[in-house]
Amino acid sequence: MTAAGLATDPLAAMLQLEARARAVLTEPELLFVIANETWQLVPFRQAVVFRSDLFGKPRLRVVSGLAAVEEDAPYAQWLAAVAAALWPRVGNAPRTISPAELPAELAENWNEWWPRHALASPLLAPDGARLGLALYVRDETWTEQHTTLLARLHAGYGYNLWAIVNQAGRLTQWWRRFARRKWWRLLVVAGVLALFVPVRQSVLAPAEVIALEAQAIAAPMDGVVKSFSVLPNQPLRKGEVIFTLDDTTLRNRREVGVKALAVARADALLSTQRAFDSDQAKGELGTLQGRVREREAEVAYLDEMLARVEVRAPADGVAIYGDPNDWIGRPVVTGERIVLLADPKDAGVLVWLPVADAINLNAGAEMRLFLHVAPLSPLAARLTQTSYQATLSPDGIASYRIRGTFDRPAAEARVGLKGTAKLYGRRVFLGYVLFRRPLAALREWTGL
Repeated sequence: MTAAGLATDPLAAMLQLEARARAVLTEPELLFVIANETWQLVPFRQAVVFRSDLFGKPRLRVVSGLAAVEEDAPYAQWLAAVAAALWPRVGNAPRTISPAELPAELAENWNEWWPRHALASPLLAPDGARLGLALYVRDETWTEQHTTLLARLHAGYGYNLWAIVNQAGRLTQWWRRFARRKWWRLLVVAGVLALFVPVRQSVLAPAEVIALEAQAIAAPMDGVVKSFSVLPNQPLRKGEVIFTLDDTTLRNRREVGVKALAVARADALLSTQRAFDSDQAKGELGTLQGRVREREAEVAYLDEMLARVEVRAPADGVAIYGDPNDWIGRPVVTGERIVLLADPKDAGVLVWLPVADAINLNAGAEMRLFLHVAPLSPLAARLTQTSYQATLSPDGIASYRIRGTFDRPAAEARVGLKGTAKLYGRRVFLGYVLFRRPLAALREWTGL
């Protein structure tokens, strides 16, 4: 490079770049050459290339030194705003630009993203149409010699870009001639008629196997869970102990109550013996006997509560709950559900149908459950119940709760298994199935 910031032989560098640009066959390759190889003629710190879109607006395509451009990055957004501001002001020849030509909010960030000096060079087609814009920034000033050389080079860049775009235009023209053929029209008519073919409406939604008539095993009193006698999903018989509450407080209260009962009985016996020769003792006898009955009732109550410490299964079934370690040592209140007792023979399907995918479903609608453990063996079921209002599913999505029963018992339908359910609705036209979601999104966007 010379002191003026040019290649030692500018003519040779320009000829080499023009030959390199003519050799590329695709638009991305050409834009890469513009952004990364123009440095061989005029050095710069960074180059940015914009391409004109279908509406004639600049769109960021290439930044020198970067393999890909993230359009939502702060720098990319700032570049897009700068290009939009410069697009109508840049003429047909390269020229320098300054922060004064930008809106105040963009000019404030100039020193943060760019060095002091910048140059804009349009990419023009032979007819003068603007195909793109290249921006170059560097620390040194741009001279008239720089703009002259870049104008000559970008004239070649613009012609090569126009040739690539024109080649794509030829393909478009070929496609239009292809579309004029009669059999193609018949194919379009057949496609339109296919939209009126009746098909079965269906939807997919997450599902799981549940017990339709599960019994809730709750805490019979306030206390602390001491231990579990069954593991999760373990079968158990009627009367087997499921879990036990800590009985330390109750046992201590009962021992105190038994001692108090013994004292009350001794006092009542002593008053009975004195009642033969003392009117005062005879009057106290009724009070002491009432205290005995009070202590007996208290001990009986504590015995009843101690009998509830061990929670037993009211029927045969399977214990459904989480990890025992999540409950042991945890305080519970009366009525708090701890375990579900399910009958494996009473298995059903619970489906969480998202509101966005909801379709019209009637009682008895056909369902097929594809379990994750057996995706190739779907289970047939029938819809029996659907919720009136949507609630949040375990995944946090507004969904309708749908229940169903299996057509026949299946050994692989174990309570707790998850999968995907396919629900079938009424028959509709194929066009309705294809365009239902786009039309719904259009209505949400337009408010019509």
